[in-house]
Amino acid sequence: MLLAREVSFATDERIFDEGGRADRLWIIHTGTVALDVHVPGRGAAVIETLGAGELLGWSWLVPPRHWHLGARASSPVRAYEFDAAAVRELCGKDPELDHALLTYVVGVIAGRLRSARVRLLDLYAPHGAGEVP
Repeated sequence: MLLAREVSFATDERIFDEGGRADRLWIIHTGTVALDVHVPGRGAAVIETLGAGELLGWSWLVPPRHWHLGARASSPVRAYEFDAAAVRELCGKDPELDHALLTYVVGVIAGRLRSARVRLLDLYAPHGAGEVP
């Protein structure tokens, strides 16, 4: 938490856009953030909503470090913001922290992938196509 700074986002404020440079991450303290993916010809489709205690942003960890999704505050948000380069540097000095953070972030990525898959099936799969395993 020594690397964190408190930030806030107003309702409907764009936090980052898909494809932009991923150089920060946040832990949401209060409020909600909608994650979206650009769908050609349709605009942004919300795939998941994050709330208090959740990690916002994982693309900073994986080269080329560009956002894989977009994010918009869906209510007033207060969060702890971390500079990604400083976090990576700290992890480089502390293998236990590095392992713990990577394990956590991989779990987040898996959850986001599942959410994206379910949401896209909701939007585009034929009605009654079945459940996602």
